[in-house]
Amino acid sequence: MAKTKTTFFCQNCGNQSSKWLGKCPACGEWNTYVEEVISKPDKKHKKYQAEDFKSIPTPVKEITYEKETRVDTRSEELNRVLGGGIVPGSIVLIGGEPGIGKSTLLLQVALNMSKSKILYVSGEESNQQLKMRADRIGINNPDCYILNETFTGEIFRHIGEMGPDIIIIDSIQTLYTDSLESSAGSISQIRETAGELQRFAKTTNIPVILIGHITKDGSLAGPKLLEHMVDTVLQFEGDRHYGFRILRSVKNRFGSTSELGIFEMQSGGLREVSNPSELLLSQRDEDMSGVAIAAMIEGQRPMLIETQALVGPAAYGTPQRSSTGFDLRRMNMLLAVLEKRSGFKMSTKDVFLNIAGGIRVDDPAIDLAVVAAVLSSAEDMAISDNICFAGEVGLSGEIRAVSRIESRISEAEKLGFERIMISRYNIKGIDKKQAKIEIIPVGKVQDFVEKLL
Repeated sequence: MAKTKTTFFCQNCGNQSSKWLGKCPACGEWNTYVEEVISKPDKKHKKYQAEDFKSIPTPVKEITYEKETRVDTRSEELNRVLGGGIVPGSIVLIGGEPGIGKSTLLLQVALNMSKSKILYVSGEESNQQLKMRADRIGINNPDCYILNETFTGEIFRHIGEMGPDIIIIDSIQTLYTDSLESSAGSISQIRETAGELQRFAKTTNIPVILIGHITKDGSLAGPKLLEHMVDTVLQFEGDRHYGFRILRSVKNRFGSTSELGIFEMQSGGLREVSNPSELLLSQRDEDMSGVAIAAMIEGQRPMLIETQALVGPAAYGTPQRSSTGFDLRRMNMLLAVLEKRSGFKMSTKDVFLNIAGGIRVDDPAIDLAVVAAVLSSAEDMAISDNICFAGEVGLSGEIRAVSRIESRISEAEKLGFERIMISRYNIKGIDKKQAKIEIIPVGKVQDFVEKLL
């Protein structure tokens, strides 16, 4: 009887070692090596290959290509995040927390694409469970097929028989191949099954969508190699206690990585939110201090979001700093600029900051709204609900120009705002006469404080 062979894999990067190591020499992480049982594949065993190609070197000037034709997913939000649709032959990985709605999203997409033959491979839920979910969504697609299987050899056999246009795998952690003896979900199995699916997608030009689990720190489970193998990595995030879900592009070889799509979870599935500004702005009956509206850009989409701040005296001597949806270090920098350039004593006060709607903002144009919300709460003076802000704050106290200011102004006009404060360096090229909104330019934090308060 052959002796069982084991090896150690790094859970972070997939590096292999013959013995256990405390620190991975490849990625530098500690305590990430786990032992797995492996076996060398039998020489008689032939892995699945769509076709056998003989590659030859070709001069780059002789290579011809046609403009890529994308597959419409019938979901405007998903199309936007993907860059216009699914590229044939691409492999897409969607990750997210358990119960956030990954399976619901892809099953809804499969049911909506009535003109395409979809094979939905489920290794986690039974056919009856998926049928119950499909009935709840309320869409009937005769060309959507459900396969309950985890063995890749059997999956490829069914693919060869039915010839689907798109394949959905739920999830990559449940698949296994018989060329390895390790259990499903292990590092080596994830790497091998993902490699087989990648070769299949590239040789047959059939797109494959994978669902992936995430670890407790929010990163995709499995080796980092998995993210390098796929063409697109999407993150599906949100708070399960709230209805909003955000689909964010982390990696995209065929489009922008700064796009996001917003959905709302309902009893009948996920509803696309075409105008997120109306949902991200709370409907207040009366003006309250500590609230300011920021005109931001996420990818190609302008949005207006609500910035909330709470400033109070430090109760225990050491001031507390807390931020939700905004970089805490950048908030501390803005507080230091306020104290240095405008004379507000923030070093003895607690400051709490929150971005409404549960989204995370990286656009520097939100700086001006953060400063306005902090000043409003510190002075306990409400900011009018018909004004919004767009500007970046520098360390010397200057209000810097931001990109695509016309789109921000247009979005504020559309939502009924009467005034917008921007950097005076953004004024060039803007026709104030055509704008229906009053544009207030500011150059320094001191000027901004005087005009605001």
